[in-house]
Amino acid sequence: MVSEAPPFWWTKPDWRARLLWPLSFLYGRVAGYRMAHGKRASVPLPVICVGNFTVGGAGKTPTALAIARVAKEKGLKPGFLSRGYGGLLDVTTVVDPAHHLSTAVGDEPLLLAREALTVVSRRRVEGAERLVKEGVDLIIMDDGFQSARLVIDYALVVVDTTRGIGNGHIVPGGPVRAPIRRQLHYASALLKVGSGNAADAIVRMAARAGKPFFAASLKVLGQSDLAGRKVLAFAGIADPEKFFRTVGSLGAEIASRRSFGDHEHLSDDEITDMLDAATREGLEIVTTSKDMVRLAGRHGKAEELAHRARVIDVEMAFTDPRAPYLIIDRAMEACRQRRIREGRKAGK
Repeated sequence: MVSEAPPFWWTKPDWRARLLWPLSFLYGRVAGYRMAHGKRASVPLPVICVGNFTVGGAGKTPTALAIARVAKEKGLKPGFLSRGYGGLLDVTTVVDPAHHLSTAVGDEPLLLAREALTVVSRRRVEGAERLVKEGVDLIIMDDGFQSARLVIDYALVVVDTTRGIGNGHIVPGGPVRAPIRRQLHYASALLKVGSGNAADAIVRMAARAGKPFFAASLKVLGQSDLAGRKVLAFAGIADPEKFFRTVGSLGAEIASRRSFGDHEHLSDDEITDMLDAATREGLEIVTTSKDMVRLAGRHGKAEELAHRARVIDVEMAFTDPRAPYLIIDRAMEACRQRRIREGRKAGK
């Protein structure tokens, strides 16, 4: 399945957003009601949810990975819980990056599984229970802030400072998943990513609601030798322009750029077109780690593209290195308090 947000979602509200307002209103009422009144199951482990206010990428997966690395530094065994968007499996599954393909489990779970035990499940409660059985100490949910059926001990909402919350309208008139004030009520903290100012308004709103915020940026790993080189850059992520800006920041000259839908598996014709263009113009091919895992295990032209393409890998770098430690500690304390309350209630 391909997820591609309409471009007008990320610009000043226009006639399309206004025309769709009645549908946005209904969608928002339902989404807000579910957040407020949906039944949530409890598991005996701390649960950190890394989500966002909007449809589309804001940096959730790199954030989840960064928190897992710190958890391991603290001597914990973290486990990721993902819905497996883009995958085809309907059964709860422990991801094996050596054997599973992205068509089965989704692209992001394959990235997560390189760092820690990862379970994909369309039923998040069932997935969380599987992680408990696998012996993890901390559950990190990649997405699911608005729709989770789990009790969340710490909800970190990631906001991109370049795109913010787009035109501010709720789906389908804009990218917002539920009324912002309702979402803020259930958020533990915000993480603003980047150096833009599109997130300033939402950060001020969060501050007035008493919600703390952290800051971070995406740091490129290596790739200093790309300066001055001509490249063909392709990306099938929620915000391809973010990737293109990253490539440009390395000093590379993007002679050709190709944007695809989020989670999109490229056709042989699309792959052949890129390979031919790169050969004809003498371009180096660069892409994202998420795009690369979707090529893994395929043969023919896809295998050739995977061999020729160079991954521009990034990681989330918190401005305050203590931030992920604080997030984990607060989640663990919230879980401890929750377990005490549950124990008292059960004893009545």
